Amino acid sequence: MFERAGLRPGADFISYCGSGVTACHNLLVAEHAGFPGGRLYPGSWSQYAGTSRPAAMGA
Repeated sequence: MFERAGLRPGADFISYCGSGVTACHNLLVAEHAGFPGGRLYPGSWSQYAGTSRPAAMGA
């Protein structure tokens, strides 16, 4: 699943979700599957949505 998403062993990546909880699970599974180096965006979408930064939606 990680490779299909474009992740390669040794690559840096950031995990986020709606609130940060599921993102932690993703990091744990990635580490166990041989993809170390992931980082958590703890605010996740809940924090980002409260900013004025752009968000792409759709194609």
